[in-house]
Amino acid sequence: MSKPLAPLIDSHLHIWTKDMPLTDTAWHAPPDAPLEQCLQQLDENGVMFAVIAGASIHGQYADYTRRALKQHRRLRATAVLSPRTDIRQMEQMKQEGFVGVRLMRSMHGDVPELDGDYRMYLRRVADLDWHVHLVDLPERTAQSIAVIEASGAKLVIDHMGHLEAEDGINNPGFKAILAAIERGNTWVKISGRFRFDPPCSADKYAKALLSVAGTERLLWGSDWPFAGFENSVTYRDTLEEFHHYVDDAKMRHEIDQTGLKLYFG
Repeated sequence: MSKPLAPLIDSHLHIWTKDMPLTDTAWHAPPDAPLEQCLQQLDENGVMFAVIAGASIHGQYADYTRRALKQHRRLRATAVLSPRTDIRQMEQMKQEGFVGVRLMRSMHGDVPELDGDYRMYLRRVADLDWHVHLVDLPERTAQSIAVIEASGAKLVIDHMGHLEAEDGINNPGFKAILAAIERGNTWVKISGRFRFDPPCSADKYAKALLSVAGTERLLWGSDWPFAGFENSVTYRDTLEEFHHYVDDAKMRHEIDQTGLKLYFG
């Protein structure tokens, strides 16, 4: 089987080492996935640029990612930060190559409301021309989107929303994502198909997103090294899934341009 033509940019992957500190609520203790192995995967598959997603399991520990950004201009990253993070630290992180903050609100049912400190934090994200990288529970998605939009910050949704609800694409949370895309300041990642149960259940979400967003608001990401699925998913698998969703080469190129513009300016 011939190797699929890879995109220029992978908009969602991770790097870590197994000795990095985990949060008290970490759902997974992953094996090593160091920067060198990540770059090897990119090079072997012809991917030129990548965005390192902040990992909930490591919380605010971003030292390893910061060093990677300093070493490689082909990389950008998002970070998990406290809403009380000092603006000077955020400005320094922007200079280093960070492009947004990640709000991992789907991992736990009990999370703080996006008010108080978060309103100032989100406004600072907007002022920095960063984006909010969101994943949330279906019942909270619409409300979270409304607060983020009110701040003026750009919004990027993880893994097609990853809203595995009984009503599927008719779920109010997913409808809120589609509506946000149409308002013009929201992007969605076609990624994480293997995280749906069964994976084919993700296809209806991808089809709806392609219909509403076209290529101007869509991004592709591998989610390497596939936390929790390290032994059952390969980088090539995720490339083939991208081709499964977007079989037109011109459209895949346009999605590339969307990612390059959003993350690299």
